Amino acid sequence: MSIRFTTKARRGMVALTVAAGLALGVAGCGGGGDDDKKPEASASASKGAGSDPSAQEGQEEAPLAELKGPDGLLLEVTSAQRDAGGFVTVNGNLKNDGAKSVVVPAGLRGDETEIIRHGRSLGGATLVDSASKKRYYVLRDTDGRPLTTTDLTSLKAGESAPVFMQFPAPPAETTEVTFQLPTFAAATITISG
Repeated sequence: MSIRFTTKARRGMVALTVAAGLALGVAGCGGGGDDDKKPEASASASKGAGSDPSAQEGQEEAPLAELKGPDGLLLEVTSAQRDAGGFVTVNGNLKNDGAKSVVVPAGLRGDETEIIRHGRSLGGATLVDSASKKRYYVLRDTDGRPLTTTDLTSLKAGESAPVFMQFPAPPAETTEVTFQLPTFAAATITISG
């Protein structure tokens, strides 16, 4: 059983979350031509503060989960980090394990009108806290753009692209959630931090 929020309630929650994040100085919501990399960089900076590059390379060795999708697509979830501003940032790599180029499905953005009008994204991703019976949707900025990687169009055979998604954080005692992305298998991941 999942709890569904109305669009108006979700917008109110997102507006409060974004306002709280801005008040705390959380990066990643600002405008710039390279928005896709900002949350990823801030998540890496918080995890890797004071460590050398060789220690960060080890994070890629064992993904938290591998989700199989259509046409040879594979999503490796490499981290799910709880941030100080009340967010969870999920990082990973979207790979084409197939033998030929594949178009990244538009369905990954979900079916909400507000997200669809901002183009291709991973806006359909959710985290499900089964113990609390709550579902967490990708956060949006004040213009309704999802706080995730955007503009993924296609991947050549063997190609991969780094991806991220930001969610409201579940309660501190929740460390395991089910990660879901439309057209992909679901997987349980562990939140750190």
